[in-house]
Amino acid sequence: MTRELDESTNDLAHEVIAAAMQVSNVLGAGFLEKVYERALVKELLSRGIAAVSQTPIQVFYNGESVGDFFADVMVANRLIVELKCVDRLSSEHLAQCINYLKATGHPLALLINFQHPRLEWKRVVLTNDKST
Repeated sequence: MTRELDESTNDLAHEVIAAAMQVSNVLGAGFLEKVYERALVKELLSRGIAAVSQTPIQVFYNGESVGDFFADVMVANRLIVELKCVDRLSSEHLAQCINYLKATGHPLALLINFQHPRLEWKRVVLTNDKST
């Protein structure tokens, strides 16, 4: 069962996007994903927003744990941020976010690409087991 997307989570997503834009403006393009991950966490923390990198999340099958995945950044324990440094975001990246949402029950993830001078981002919303 997924949680409904509330206004505070939506507002949080806007704050994360603003922080990612700041990171992109300061660092520019060309670094590895890990550099942007660390910078984004520092930027979010400096804004008073709780953020943890590489948060382990268990995946269950028939009630048993079958593995873990690691969210690039978990914000305020309710918003997953998946970072990329790729030429183009793909359907596989979107599927990764959808699976993360299904595993956690969170309604929203942000998929952010730092590869180009202009930041690229997508909101991934999961409601009633359907994504948009």
